[in-house]
Amino acid sequence: MRSRIALAEKGIPYEYREEDLRNKSDLLLQMNPVHKKIPVLIHNGKPVCESVIQVQYIDEVWHDKAPLIPSDPYQRAVARFWVDFIDKKIYELGSKIWKTKGEEQANAKKEFIECLKLLEGELGDKTYFGGESLGYVDVALVPFYSWFYAYEKCGDFSIEAECPKMIAWVKRCMQKESVAKSLPDQEKVYEFILQLKKIFGIE
Repeated sequence: MRSRIALAEKGIPYEYREEDLRNKSDLLLQMNPVHKKIPVLIHNGKPVCESVIQVQYIDEVWHDKAPLIPSDPYQRAVARFWVDFIDKKIYELGSKIWKTKGEEQANAKKEFIECLKLLEGELGDKTYFGGESLGYVDVALVPFYSWFYAYEKCGDFSIEAECPKMIAWVKRCMQKESVAKSLPDQEKVYEFILQLKKIFGIE
């Protein structure tokens, strides 16, 4: 999703291919022999793996169109810090919300909301994390919105009630075609998580 948003922001045409992760294609295994995972961005026949690295690559290759990563070294370092924070915290805590129950789930929800509040603090009164235009942190964080509904259903809580600024930011992002067309339907994500819960025996 991150790469699709970045490419769309820059107006770069691309071919998108779904991958059956239970029956991985020869192309995936050839292009990502180390992790054998998606996403893989293939440009000029060469693979770029890991979504945040792909966004950096896209921004560097097409740097003259809709820059995402700040040119100022300090601002760039700050953006990278928050992207690292998102990758280390949001995914892990979100997963815990639907994978656990009881006290463990309650703790995950509490920490998840605390993380979103920290991100709200970094957003401040800006339109986007990138300022007046979509930036690196926005592109890294907004795909998680597609999981919010599932987190809320599984954890029985409201993200908007706890973090209204975060949801207001999401709504601004979703007004952009580059974001709206790149994110999956929240109901489908929830159905997918329900299937995973059955597979893992989590009820």
